[in-house]
Amino acid sequence: MREYILVLLIAAGVTYLLAGLCRRLAFRYNAVAIVRDRDVHTRPIPYFGGIAMLCGVAAAFMVAGQLPWLGRFDLVEHDTRAVLIGSAVICAVGVLDDKFDLNALAKIAGQILAAGIVVLNGVKVYWIPLPGTIISLDDATSIILTVALIFLCVNAINLIDGLDGLAAGVVAIGSLAFFSYAYWLSYEQELVRATTASLVTVVTVGVCLGFLPYNVHAARMFMGDSGSMLLGFLMSTSVISLTGQLDPSQIAVEGSGLAINAYLPLILPLAVMALPLGDLILAYVRRTIAGRLWFQADKQHLHHRMLELGHSHRRAVALLWLWTALLAFGVVAIGPYGQAWAILLLCVGIPVAAFLTWHPTWAKRKGSHG
Repeated sequence: MREYILVLLIAAGVTYLLAGLCRRLAFRYNAVAIVRDRDVHTRPIPYFGGIAMLCGVAAAFMVAGQLPWLGRFDLVEHDTRAVLIGSAVICAVGVLDDKFDLNALAKIAGQILAAGIVVLNGVKVYWIPLPGTIISLDDATSIILTVALIFLCVNAINLIDGLDGLAAGVVAIGSLAFFSYAYWLSYEQELVRATTASLVTVVTVGVCLGFLPYNVHAARMFMGDSGSMLLGFLMSTSVISLTGQLDPSQIAVEGSGLAINAYLPLILPLAVMALPLGDLILAYVRRTIAGRLWFQADKQHLHHRMLELGHSHRRAVALLWLWTALLAFGVVAIGPYGQAWAILLLCVGIPVAAFLTWHPTWAKRKGSHG
């Protein structure tokens, strides 16, 4: 655990120190977010936060490879090298988009290229747990499913990056929850605790924490597509890599009381990504019904609706962080504490979060009737 903490601190420190430099480069090369109708910021803000994040990822991976414990696992080193190359590709695509506003097809091609890099290096979905059985995937199905998952996660995080600090906070919370699960599972099942999933998630938490001081409201810097697509890529590859390094037969042991854990690798990503994926699905349905393409932007995302409810910028972000933490850690709690405690946590937390979310609307209605 000490080495994981060190890697997290390195990722955070490098990202924080380089963010200021990247901010100046963004101003120098005019890579700034202009004010558009669908935006909530009122002045141009520099991009290139993703470049600082990528440097944080690279530094953390390089240090991890030299540590006495993390550095001795060849599989982890091999997979993280593939993830780093894919991260560089998708970050480069994002930088070009931030600077030149690429069309949708160019961005999709870059996302698929990055996904293809990790797939060719063996970071892919190998099995799917279903009730009563575990399905091993053939190569074609594995490749298609892996690329589709990466594509969905990348675009989900990209869409939710609409308020200062929102995407970085949501990803940090979700990655911390997934790291907790991956580390606990390795400990509980007496498996190797050094996994690609654990390393990538803890590095993701680090780069998010390092970037947040520049990005919380009022933001001095945006991560841009280079950062949001990078974070989505890191989250998806960490989840995917878990299926490649854990033996499902060791997780689901009949009569052990731990059979539910075989399904958590399938359930947990949905909980961790519930807000971004939910926003992505709603956007697709909403735009399809309106006769528009799914990638045509609008101002009806979850974060926009939070502002319409009457929340301030900071409060809207904090509430969306709360929902992410509640769903992610609520599902993670199934592992060490059992379903009863997880259900109790959700039954208590969801009403509280719901009240805080819709309280401004209820207060307005009460005031108007008064």
